[in-house]
Amino acid sequence: MSEKSIKRLHPAQRDDIGDLLTQRPLPGPYADQIDPFLFLNHHGPQHYPPGNRGLPFGPHPHRGFETVTFIIDGSLMHKDSAGHESVIGAGGVQWMTAGSGIVHAEVSPPAFREQGGQLEILQLWINLPGRLKMTAPAYTGLQQSDIPTVQLDGGKADLHLIAGEWDGHTGPVQSLTGVFMSTVAMRAGGQLHVPDLRARNVFLYVVRGTVEVNGDRADAFHLAELSDEGVALTITAETDALLIFGHATPIGEPVVSHGPFVMNTKEEIQVAIADFEAGRFQALR
Repeated sequence: MSEKSIKRLHPAQRDDIGDLLTQRPLPGPYADQIDPFLFLNHHGPQHYPPGNRGLPFGPHPHRGFETVTFIIDGSLMHKDSAGHESVIGAGGVQWMTAGSGIVHAEVSPPAFREQGGQLEILQLWINLPGRLKMTAPAYTGLQQSDIPTVQLDGGKADLHLIAGEWDGHTGPVQSLTGVFMSTVAMRAGGQLHVPDLRARNVFLYVVRGTVEVNGDRADAFHLAELSDEGVALTITAETDALLIFGHATPIGEPVVSHGPFVMNTKEEIQVAIADFEAGRFQALR
């Protein structure tokens, strides 16, 4: 089967939030989305001293999409208006379906604010089709031990399977739209081979290290947009590397976003704003 190559590299652009080091490859100057993948913030890596204020993401609303949060280092406390609460540590993942509307807070737990430490967290937004935008909100918090690890290439790569299936293994998140999502830790020289990505859009972000795709190189803090041509994908690690690797069927619908809301039309955005301002999103207590 013919192999996919890198069509364009999207470097993460610096956009700090207060004292939180933040870089964002998507949306960027050359891509609004890689349908259905809408947005990625890469926070850190950075070290917080003892007695810090922690992450700044107090209660805020969302509607119309899903968030996937990867905790690489540190810890993250989640609380939302649907009654979900958790503290997820390094190696864990949070998957939240905002759907019809949710208010949530993502902050550092008291122990991290008191003691400090290393922090690196990424958040990805995944669109929902119009028929699912008003689905009921949901949340899954996964510790590292909850995520199955599939060893590849003789132990030179570990695929941490979050959603979807791989070689008889199934991820703990049941995606509403059949999204495959994983993180992949690779040793230098290791390979990840995906034989069939027909009719799928790939999300490939290099968190650490350098990888090669069909002769093209991608370094850390770069999102690799892959060619439409080709069916198979082979990723080779030039150095030790950490990747976010996912793929999904494109939605192919209009995308209208306004801050924390992602809908299909301006009118739906206006309704979302009105609903939130009227308190129809349950307040976070």
